[in-house]
Amino acid sequence: EGDTIIISGKIITIIGDTQVTMQLFKGDTLIEIAQIKVSQDGNYLHTIIAQGPLWQSQGSYMVKVTYGEGNIAETLFDYIPESKIIETTGEFPVDAGDSGTFDVKYTIRGGIVESIETEPENLGLLVKINSLDNGKIILELPRESIGAEKQNGQDETFIILINDAQTTYEEIQSNLTFRTVEINFEKGDSEIQIIGTYVIPEFGTIVMIILTIGILTSVLLTKNKFQIKI
Repeated sequence: EGDTIIISGKIITIIGDTQVTMQLFKGDTLIEIAQIKVSQDGNYLHTIIAQGPLWQSQGSYMVKVTYGEGNIAETLFDYIPESKIIETTGEFPVDAGDSGTFDVKYTIRGGIVESIETEPENLGLLVKINSLDNGKIILELPRESIGAEKQNGQDETFIILINDAQTTYEEIQSNLTFRTVEINFEKGDSEIQIIGTYVIPEFGTIVMIILTIGILTSVLLTKNKFQIKI
């Protein structure tokens, strides 16, 4: 609603100061009628603003122009109004198990964020959305809770899956605290997976400590057995 529609044409044989009569119909309903002046070279033009209840849904429209006696032309066109895409900004608390929660800030256009969950088995997050239209989501990912890093500590590229299909993304901001990513989605998409190299580092630290203790225990036992044999 609010789009501009331009109706134009050309008269081959000009009849004095005769004007073009334009009628616009949707079905059997007359929406607009106008008298249009014809320029010296025979061209005419009329502008319509698509607003009001008759323009809120898509449909077929007929333009009928009359010039003088019996000179009539008709044409049909389809009009599809652009849907009003909603943009929402918020902050979602993510359950981090024994570590409590951490917040993920987001901005979504064309949908609604239903939930954000950790996926420890995939080292990432699962974002569930209700996509009402084609749109995009911007996520501010806190480094202390989720990230993708190379062995040298430099940033690595995230793997992004939408409904299990890998897709591209744009990293629009990066600092010492956050990495902000922008992901496009289509109407009907429902799950976005963000896979990195760690999620909630506290879990990883515990695993590393247990592993280190296990290795030391194994070494000590081996050494003791060796000494007994002597």
